[in-house]
Amino acid sequence: MAYAGSIYPLEAGLRLLLSPPGSNIVVRTACCSVGVVLPVYSTFKAIERKDPDEQKRCLVYWAAFGSFTIAEIFTDKLIYWFPFYYHLKFAFLVWLQLPSTDGANQIYTNHLRPFLLRHQAKLDHIVGFVYCELAKVATTHEAEFQFVKKVFSGILGAANQTVSDIFHPHHRGSGRAIEGPTEQEQEEDGSDTEHED
Repeated sequence: MAYAGSIYPLEAGLRLLLSPPGSNIVVRTACCSVGVVLPVYSTFKAIERKDPDEQKRCLVYWAAFGSFTIAEIFTDKLIYWFPFYYHLKFAFLVWLQLPSTDGANQIYTNHLRPFLLRHQAKLDHIVGFVYCELAKVATTHEAEFQFVKKVFSGILGAANQTVSDIFHPHHRGSGRAIEGPTEQEQEEDGSDTEHED
């Protein structure tokens, strides 16, 4: 069956997602969407609703996801070539989020929390040292940070203006210079030259 011949778009999407040849880009995009985009929106909703249970669920997810991401940094180069690696990653990310499996809570309760409790004193010392060093760097290089902030603000301002000009060209006053003066401007110029005589 061809993808285009399918009458069900969901079926075509699942076939594309699950077909291994050349589909890593699709599965990687799905991993990003399921692993980051959806949880960011869920976190936003939990914060806006001020629901403590939902906020805790989001925090547990981000703790589990962050731990997975740290582990993946060190193992990705070794196992990315494994067949169906991204498919398994996608399935794992779905498992982390599904309320029926409560995967993130299982990871947190059974593995992450006991590990962090066991090493809490060492980790507090390391985190305190890192924060202290970051504060020193920020203080030492404050002028450079302000310069970079100013440059990025300028770039973002220019990009925002460019995008605005693309989507709303009639709002830009300088766009008329290419077209020539308007009739009103011609009339004003004509009346000014008559008075000058």
